[in-house]
Amino acid sequence: MSKKPLILGIESSCDETAASIISENDLGNPVVLSNIVSSQVDVHKEFGGVVPELAARSHMEKIDWIVKKAIEESGVDIKELDAVASTAGPGLIVCLSVGLSFGKAFAASLNKPFIAVNHLEGHALSPKLNSKLNYPYLLLLISGGHSQYLCVRNLGEYKRLGTTIDDAIGEAFDKTAKLLDIEFPGGPQIEILAKKGDPNKYDLPKPIFNKGGCNLSFAGLKTAVLKITKNIKTEQEKFDLAASFQSTIEKILYKKTKTAFNQYEKINNLKNKKFVVAGGVAANKKIRSMLKKLCEDNNYQSLFPPIELCGDNAAMIAMVGLEKYKLQKFNSLDHPAIPRWPLDEQAVFLKGAGVKL
Repeated sequence: MSKKPLILGIESSCDETAASIISENDLGNPVVLSNIVSSQVDVHKEFGGVVPELAARSHMEKIDWIVKKAIEESGVDIKELDAVASTAGPGLIVCLSVGLSFGKAFAASLNKPFIAVNHLEGHALSPKLNSKLNYPYLLLLISGGHSQYLCVRNLGEYKRLGTTIDDAIGEAFDKTAKLLDIEFPGGPQIEILAKKGDPNKYDLPKPIFNKGGCNLSFAGLKTAVLKITKNIKTEQEKFDLAASFQSTIEKILYKKTKTAFNQYEKINNLKNKKFVVAGGVAANKKIRSMLKKLCEDNNYQSLFPPIELCGDNAAMIAMVGLEKYKLQKFNSLDHPAIPRWPLDEQAVFLKGAGVKL
């Protein structure tokens, strides 16, 4: 029996320090042997958001211990590792540099191949950690920094169908939570508060709802929430606004996803259509439920990573490393950190005022 590859993944693109070791079984399916994530919520809580310098310092303090813990929990001897994969971008450059430098040094010390991973590709492949997923598929990537529809043709082959022209959906959740005086990180709490409110109480805007294909916009929605919060006087009004915001997001994603389905089908004439939703916002259960029903109604198979793997983690980085290892796609030890690194590098940059759709 041939030895199964063992890949160490390292993630430090923002405010999670993470390390994971994965392999695969006899069927070629990935097996997560360890997945350690250290959050920095307590570090940034008093500032209401991530402070890059503090995040980088925390990564430097913890990364050695996190990697050691991942190795110990996996039961693997470090000499058995076949490659080291580290996030190289996109992200905060001071944070990226910590994990990237550590990964390079670790690979060099073991004389093993080094693999630089695009953080977004990690999210794109994350459902492979718990599902059989073959190319091609339609991807909705929704997180604190990104909101995109992409056609995933193969490893490293992406065509962007739509993107946000301003804020990411996760940023809209976090900013709304902050306006409602919810402690950082407040985005995930919106869904909880929404259960207590009336989703029809506030008529919130849905920017570029009927134009722009499957491009997205959340800045106007965020501004509307800001204006309403200035007049909120009761807890119930806060619950109603959370419910209205959650409902508005669902309506936007429903409409834009149907548009993305149409665009995807024009370039992929397939019987077995697959729709993958990944990124931190994919953990929102109401959004999951709505998109699953939409897929059922349109003959798409829906796939999501486990909720615990929706946020930033190193298992998804190791997953990309595993696929690249099998293709012998390695990188040199002088590979730079890349703070802006789109999956579709040919796509037109659409962010900013005055964008024409």
